[in-house]
Amino acid sequence: MSLPENELDPKQRSNVLRRTYNKVKQKYAGKIREKAIERAKNRIYLHGRKPDEYEPDVLEAIVKEEEDKIISDYKSRGMVALVAALGLSLFP
Repeated sequence: MSLPENELDPKQRSNVLRRTYNKVKQKYAGKIREKAIERAKNRIYLHGRKPDEYEPDVLEAIVKEEEDKIISDYKSRGMVALVAALGLSLFP
């Protein structure tokens, strides 16, 4: 017989939260990766080349750069939303 979630001991509750966090993190990491791959393809095509012309490690580096850009964009948007929600002005 299992106890309701609000009656779990702290260690079990921590494990439930950790598993939930990891599921959400993996889901969003996958979405960010897909978006980064699309941006990397566009970037390569804009340079007049095809992805097949690059070595796998170079492609991985390009995708990683795009992932970093996406994450940075999300972080900056999050901060702007937080500031807006708090009613603070960025430009006095």
